[in-house]
Amino acid sequence: MLDQGAPPQNPGQTAAPSSPGVGARLMRRKPVERLVAEGGQGEGGSLRRTLGLWQLTMISIGATLGTGIFVVLGEAVPKAGPAVTLSFVIAGLTALFSALSYAELAGTIPVSGSSYSYAYATMGELIAWVCGWCLVLEYGVSVAAVAVGWGEYLNELLDGTIGVTIPAALSAPPGDGGVFNLPALIVVLLAMAFLLGGARESARANTVMVIVKIGALVLFCAIGVQGFRSGNYENFMPLGMAGVSAAGATLFFSYIGFDAASTAGEEAKNAQRDLPRAIMLSLVIVTALYVLVAAVAVGAKPWRNFTDSEAALAQIMREVTGQTFWGTLLAFCAVIAIASVVLTVLYGQTRILFAMSRDGLVPKVFAKVHPKTGTPRANTLIVSLFCGVLAAAIPLGQLADATSIGTLFAFALVNVAVVVLRRTRPDMPRTFRVPLSPVLPALGFGFCVWMMGSLSTVTWVVFGVWMAAGLVFYFVYGYRRSRLAPSEK
Repeated sequence: MLDQGAPPQNPGQTAAPSSPGVGARLMRRKPVERLVAEGGQGEGGSLRRTLGLWQLTMISIGATLGTGIFVVLGEAVPKAGPAVTLSFVIAGLTALFSALSYAELAGTIPVSGSSYSYAYATMGELIAWVCGWCLVLEYGVSVAAVAVGWGEYLNELLDGTIGVTIPAALSAPPGDGGVFNLPALIVVLLAMAFLLGGARESARANTVMVIVKIGALVLFCAIGVQGFRSGNYENFMPLGMAGVSAAGATLFFSYIGFDAASTAGEEAKNAQRDLPRAIMLSLVIVTALYVLVAAVAVGAKPWRNFTDSEAALAQIMREVTGQTFWGTLLAFCAVIAIASVVLTVLYGQTRILFAMSRDGLVPKVFAKVHPKTGTPRANTLIVSLFCGVLAAAIPLGQLADATSIGTLFAFALVNVAVVVLRRTRPDMPRTFRVPLSPVLPALGFGFCVWMMGSLSTVTWVVFGVWMAAGLVFYFVYGYRRSRLAPSEK
């Protein structure tokens, strides 16, 4: 029976298209061409393309090298014993498979959103949001975790130079015997000051700090090897393969540097050429140094004596030489070096939110660009204050594991995205191609899932709560404000 209130249908007239359902809106993809065309554009200004291959590589190394060695080695060794070197290798292989996928996508879609943007172009808005939300966890918590370790080395430096340390109440978070971790907050605010000055200025400061960092690790190996005892490697795997994988999962957050490089896609002079090169070059350098330093550290100190110290390398230097000078020198280098991790990872966090804001999924304030400096100033201030308070209030171990699970989840999605884009857009120009695809991306995905399974139940609960909160925010805010939505009406 016809609806009496409906207008008569003209047989030659095509009915107006109906609006897409909820499922279709959740799966809407942002075209690659549109992602690239919008590169650098923000609210009230544009980002500036000032970074070359050298600066991009230094950003990768700056965000990566030092986090696992200077900060969480003391956390990882008790889990794996001398086999912590194998944990670094496993974490490095997992990072390598994902880095190959990152390199291809970074050269194809050179934008600031990193894996969030890659997911948006290949798997749809909901998956992109989930990936972006994981990146917020990955970057924001990583900044806080590394800042905590910076405070430990600052105390080592103060003790070795002027004989005083910051009181525990002001140098440790609640739960670790303190009230407020003031040094952790200070280093985040210092990094914020550099970032507000501009990307090129921040890159210059980071380059100096990276050179100091590499020099410090080479110095540690040269001195630490003098205390090497082969007996420290007896019973190489005391806690079994489960301990090795658990330590590897904790250490994996040390490998997010190449991800930070991909967030610089809209400030690189030649992103399609330089990003893949910077990603692969930095990962090779970092993995080699990680394994070498870990091998020397465990050889110089029995693994049972690593008591969750965030300043383990400085302590080993002091124990091997019997002098405070070398440990103090390493602590000085570490204070500078770890600051570069805070600087570059904080940079990556602001650019992820910049891209998400430009797409309408988070408030516009994160996409506002200051016309004089070409930086997202309000974004930088908000993120820095959040990360600084987080670093001052939460213990290191919990921060490191939360970072690892967010990183692994995002990397797993990148391995899927590279295969999807190969199938949906096979003719797109690519400056780098993952060899043996889809085999290597599948291995990368599998390694990520395996290492996620090695994390504790508490970490999974925190991750579940974080993801639930993110989905609530998306459906309340981002779903209706997405810039893709008006084109469907």
